[in-house]
Amino acid sequence: MRKIFLVTLFLASGIAFAQSQYKLKVEGEVQQPLELSLSDLSKMPRKEASLKDKDGNIHIYTGVAIGDILAKAGVPSGKELHGENISKYLLVKCTDGYRVLFSLAELDASIADKNVIIADTMDGKPLLEKKGPLRIIAEGEKKPARSSYQVESLTIGHIKD
Repeated sequence: MRKIFLVTLFLASGIAFAQSQYKLKVEGEVQQPLELSLSDLSKMPRKEASLKDKDGNIHIYTGVAIGDILAKAGVPSGKELHGENISKYLLVKCTDGYRVLFSLAELDASIADKNVIIADTMDGKPLLEKKGPLRIIAEGEKKPARSSYQVESLTIGHIKD
């Protein structure tokens, strides 16, 4: 029994250490590249988003609005989102190689009412290790294909001919 407790304690401390070392990178065509720790994200304004799982159960995720993270990096928004800037996009990269794409226009509150967050909790609890520490949640989409697990970076790019 003591062995099981020690192994569990070791694994838990390893997960906690890995999460304390975690950094979300915000890079690409940004004014201010960022590396945000989980602690940095926890100090930013919090927002909720709901998402149905594959069994039809609704879960409430809490995290930081993608717009707030992009604003911190100096990504164009609002009145700046016209001309050349309207063809910019956000590429979300996950640790397993999965990638999803959003246009900046669809994420901008002056253009669309899309609720997209970088979540660190589900139903008030930290995300499971295999799904976290961060997950992007695109609320209201018919399929959760862009609500991806294990987000590691947000890259701003520009469509060029």
